[in-house]
Amino acid sequence: MALSAPDKKRLQEFLDATRENTESFLGYPVSKDFAFEDLMEFLKYPLNNLGDPFSDSTWRVDSRAFEREVITFFAEHLRAPANDWWGYVTNGGTEGNLYGLYLARELLPKGIVYYSQDTHYSVAKNLHFLGMRHIMIRSQANGEIDYDDLRETLRARRDIPPIIFANIGTTMTEAKDDLKKIKGILDEMAFSQRYIHSDAALCGGMAPFMEPRPAFDFADGADSISISGHKSFGSPIPCGIVLARKCNVDRIARSISYIGNLDTTITGSRNGFTPLVLWHTIKSLGVDGLKARIDHALDNAGYAETAMRHAGIEAWRNPGAITVVFPQVAECVKQKWQLATANGQSHVICMPNVTRAQVDALIEDILANPVESKQ
Repeated sequence: MALSAPDKKRLQEFLDATRENTESFLGYPVSKDFAFEDLMEFLKYPLNNLGDPFSDSTWRVDSRAFEREVITFFAEHLRAPANDWWGYVTNGGTEGNLYGLYLARELLPKGIVYYSQDTHYSVAKNLHFLGMRHIMIRSQANGEIDYDDLRETLRARRDIPPIIFANIGTTMTEAKDDLKKIKGILDEMAFSQRYIHSDAALCGGMAPFMEPRPAFDFADGADSISISGHKSFGSPIPCGIVLARKCNVDRIARSISYIGNLDTTITGSRNGFTPLVLWHTIKSLGVDGLKARIDHALDNAGYAETAMRHAGIEAWRNPGAITVVFPQVAECVKQKWQLATANGQSHVICMPNVTRAQVDALIEDILANPVESKQ
């Protein structure tokens, strides 16, 4: 099998463009400071982790053993209940959120999902897929859920089991909903049946290593948690992790005879390469290395916020956030730095690979290209 000369040229042009574009993005939560040369040989094989990662299968071209180690690592750091947790490596945060909502629906088929107006756009799509009733709750100015609105909305429906979809790092402002406050509201109203899913796509890989630690995990009241692996960890292929209470997962599992395994995941065939990527990061960095990455990112976020404010840019960030928010920039600046922009705001996300030199260059571009005010 060989490509024609024009096709080879097209690939080379695409590679050159990819290199260039990868150097200049600051507005999306993707880490690019990774090196997985140790894993390149595995791309020659059809690694497929079909079925449950904790059950053996007649199919053995898989990385299930590595996947189990990855999930065990996260279960420990997300304070999952002993002997009552389960999970797998997903294609990303959206699949993890779909799984959490699917579990909630099966456990509480008459329940209503409550989520804030700053929730990721994919959640409405997942709710449509699952046919779940839902109510949107107001957000506070910083993007965090409005607990008073949540309380009053729940009060009007005390006969219906609530399913809370909590954001641990919203898309635009990295606001974190406080699970302890949410759990307190549910306890206050004596809901015996309830479910809390924690969407920790961005912050789940960082929060366990932060001080103070956000209230977001199983010990804080979560029944399931979704994390993106390609964000704070970094991966050439989008991936994620979902963890849930095993007692709930066992209620939906079913045996598939021809693969000799259980059907407990969203997809049948699953990527067998990304568990190796996450395992490699965990093993090569260790807890101290992961914490150092987070501390470095937070330091740079603090630098970006301060430098922007000194330059006259009205920048701000939520406590413990690596996302710095500022007024919408000119189109040329948005395109150059690939800045996510919505509702009159742009942001820079100081992933571990972002440098202060890039922040300084961004500030120069913002100042050189002022946004024309609308009359």
